[in-house]
Amino acid sequence: MSISTPSAVSTWTIDPAHSVVELAVKHMMFSTVKGRFPNVTGTITLDESNLANSRVSAQIEAASISTGEANRDGHLRSADFLDVENFPSITFEATGVVPRGGNTLVVIGDLTLHGVTQEVTLETEMAGKGADPWGGQRVGFAASTTISRKEFGLIWNQGLEAGGVLVGDQVKISLEIQATLKSS
Repeated sequence: MSISTPSAVSTWTIDPAHSVVELAVKHMMFSTVKGRFPNVTGTITLDESNLANSRVSAQIEAASISTGEANRDGHLRSADFLDVENFPSITFEATGVVPRGGNTLVVIGDLTLHGVTQEVTLETEMAGKGADPWGGQRVGFAASTTISRKEFGLIWNQGLEAGGVLVGDQVKISLEIQATLKSS
């Protein structure tokens, strides 16, 4: 399936029940801790005849962070990290789409996290598109990027006795997004 097949512009609604944003960051410089943001919503405007005109607008509920460890999740929600009381949402607004051929493209946009906006580049793949068993249409995307915590003002850390720091700066972000065709 190629995403360059000509068709009309379509609007898709991100399905939070079938989408997830995951993160991975080094802990103590030698192991990786992973977390998920299951509460993601937004809209994808897909122009398959000219992918450069496509856009994405997404919101993540910052307090939905889950690493599987309640104490760590509470710390991540605190002012040391996400500060969800002051910054309840993480947002992404695409500013450009660059087709790479086949099902791959680059989505460039503004990520706002912890009150700071930075441009990020998402390496993206259109994973598929088709009818669901209930008469609707669905599309799936997989995307990834890496950001620096420090660039978003997330500077809390602790030094380790043996050298190094408790929490790595680089955060790998992976997205699995499924969206439904919005009715006219």
